[in-house]
Amino acid sequence: MNGLAAPPLTLAHAYLLGGLFFATVAALSIQDKSNARRVFNFLFWGLLALSFLAGSYLGDLANGGLALALALVGAVGLGQGKPETTSSEERRDSAIKRGDLLFLPALIIPAVALAGTLIAKQTGWGPSLIDPSQATLISLALGALIAVLVAVLWLRPPLLAPLQEGRRLIDAVGWAAILPQMLASLGAVFLTAGVGAQVGHLFSQYMPLDTRTMAVAAYCVGMALFTIVMGNAFAAFPVMTAAVGLPIVVHQFGGDPARVCAIGMLAGFCGTLMTPMAANFNVVPANLLELPDRKAALNGVIRAQIPTAVPLLIANILLMRVLAFPS
Repeated sequence: MNGLAAPPLTLAHAYLLGGLFFATVAALSIQDKSNARRVFNFLFWGLLALSFLAGSYLGDLANGGLALALALVGAVGLGQGKPETTSSEERRDSAIKRGDLLFLPALIIPAVALAGTLIAKQTGWGPSLIDPSQATLISLALGALIAVLVAVLWLRPPLLAPLQEGRRLIDAVGWAAILPQMLASLGAVFLTAGVGAQVGHLFSQYMPLDTRTMAVAAYCVGMALFTIVMGNAFAAFPVMTAAVGLPIVVHQFGGDPARVCAIGMLAGFCGTLMTPMAANFNVVPANLLELPDRKAALNGVIRAQIPTAVPLLIANILLMRVLAFPS
């Protein structure tokens, strides 16, 4: 019977789901004659779909070429189509009719992600369903799929409505939608190139990292500053963790690795709130609201977030100092 059992869900299945979505967006984009730049939209999302669907088979050189092609097409510029969708009045009427129940599909996603992670890692039979090494990402993709199915069965929209709505939103965000993925890759490149070791050498040379408090402060502030420069905490994390987090906070002073890394990432997110480089995060409100002066809107978003980001960074430093050293 074991030989007939279905294999567990793996990260490859999540990539397959994402690849099919981007491929559909590309196909719908090329048919949208209202978008004067539909060819560039088709190329961009088509190349991204190719990387999701066949990246593991293409090799390093081909994947590098894909990344360069994505950057080139994104620099030329994408357009915004007009997919067939409901009007603002229809969406408002639906919201009034259904009320807070409309949040149900959105709540399904984190619920399934949490349940799937716990099942995969805390039960004996869970690994036969979900690969425990990537349980959170797999469960997150599964939750998104289930949420869409529930919304379709409940609201009964046209068959292509979820895909058209997804294309409408992703056109509004544009190339910034994949910025976290690209910056995370850049962080991995920096780590491989030894940037983390050099940053750690500079910190140890010019800062007295001889106490737990100073080491924690250097790691958290460094995460925030590096994120401000890079635009994303995913890029800063491997560099600062290799420079200060692991060698000093964890190995030298005995910090708990899970707590140090989790709070360190939160410290990096404080930098995300304070930088125009975080295009995927801070540009989105201006794009989605279709404000005429998007530069002014971006600056306004950052100014509004700084009073939250600075106290939150201080709170993360205190939390790491207290929680990372339980003994």
